[in-house]
Amino acid sequence: MNDQIKVTGSCHCGKIQVSGKVSEDMVIACHCTDCQQFSGAPFRPVAIIKNEDINIDGEVTEYTKVADSGNERVQGFCGNCGCQIYARATDKSVFNVRTGFLKQHHSLTPKKHIFGKSKVAWIENISKAKWHVAGPESSEMKP
Repeated sequence: MNDQIKVTGSCHCGKIQVSGKVSEDMVIACHCTDCQQFSGAPFRPVAIIKNEDINIDGEVTEYTKVADSGNERVQGFCGNCGCQIYARATDKSVFNVRTGFLKQHHSLTPKKHIFGKSKVAWIENISKAKWHVAGPESSEMKP
């Protein structure tokens, strides 16, 4: 059996709390164009959690999108602060929980990247760019 990681987190305003457990091999980075558009970022790291392994407290606002394949995916977010919480199957069998709001996000390293065909061209060279401790005027650091 794969190692399970207990996860907890809340949206930015605190109205939604999430707890659960995820297998470490079920943390992925999705580079699909929908994830890029929804997140405003080059990819979206997610923890894929089965329904029986997740608890969500608070009222999640949902939006159903239809992929190019015709599959429906329900996008869940906080209607107050806009924090992205998950994408889920229409039958609620599995939740792709956004790792950024989870307290354990530093230890949730993606084990695979999906939709590599739509990755941004510069992603493989990101570590070669200058890194700063905080804002653009702060001191440089090594990645």
